[in-house]
Amino acid sequence: MELEGHIALVTGGGQGIGKAISLTLAKYGADMILFELNSEKAEEVSKDIYSLGRKALSVKVDVSKTEEVEDGFRKAIESFGRIDILVNNAGITKDALIVRMKDEDWDKVIEVNLKGAFLCTRSAVKTMSKQRYGRIINISSVVAFMGNPGQVNYVASKAGIVGLTKTVAKEYAARGITVNAIAPGFIQTSMTDALPEQVKDVMLKEIPLGKFGSPDDVANVVRFLALKDSGYITGQVIHVNGGMYM
Repeated sequence: MELEGHIALVTGGGQGIGKAISLTLAKYGADMILFELNSEKAEEVSKDIYSLGRKALSVKVDVSKTEEVEDGFRKAIESFGRIDILVNNAGITKDALIVRMKDEDWDKVIEVNLKGAFLCTRSAVKTMSKQRYGRIINISSVVAFMGNPGQVNYVASKAGIVGLTKTVAKEYAARGITVNAIAPGFIQTSMTDALPEQVKDVMLKEIPLGKFGSPDDVANVVRFLALKDSGYITGQVIHVNGGMYM
């Protein structure tokens, strides 16, 4: 129970990688706050968290909306009194080659993936600064370092996450807050399951370990970065990709 007594907030915590992160942190003792647009899935994960003996609060939040994020943090503080760990995981894709990409598809992906992380981080550091302690973990992507045709909006948002991570790490190190990013490679989720088999075959050939990752592979690194024992690591990007990018 390495995280017992800690309060963790995960955006997009009701499905995919976010669900695995939420359950892993709860398994190791953290009480959980889930920001999730899909209330039904968030409630299902909350029940699983309660079954692990931990408390859970699910809040319907669109992380791209300032008012909703700030209201969500108010509810979280009212319920738990503090936030020790923030995981900026919420993300979407709206793929197209750049010449075919619509303005609204560019804007929406940037707003959810990058602005959402900015808004949640801005709210989190206010309470973490008072505590003089905090762990912020941002979910980037391997494509932020490699690029990926048809995903200029997604790649830009995930590259922006890296810049946000390093800057906030420098701004708040003196307050005892560490800020790191994780860049997953090809992780099996409902999002990747929808890809054509030939695309998956091509991707698999680029992974030296010869297999796709699981959400738990990412969640276990989040757990490590959330620990007090990781307190001398900040401003870093941890790659979880089976060797796909080195």
